[in-house]
Amino acid sequence: MLALRPNCECCDKDLPPSAEDAMICSFECTFCVDCVDTKLPNNRCPNCGGNLASRPIRPANKLENNPPSSERVISDCPSVK
Repeated sequence: MLALRPNCECCDKDLPPSAEDAMICSFECTFCVDCVDTKLPNNRCPNCGGNLASRPIRPANKLENNPPSSERVISDCPSVK
């Protein structure tokens, strides 16, 4: 089950479970679509090099028994050159 991390690793924007602008890689590194579009070249995760895809939205009625992660992750986010 996905961890549903609560924030963008680049800008620390809140990304709640219902966020439609959350992007993840296969390791669940999490970014907002704004950072993907402006800071991450070629739609690639800066941590693993994998592609980024829209994070699925967990139905609200499933969150009580399957809560999202509360651990915030911040990583060095490269700038587009």
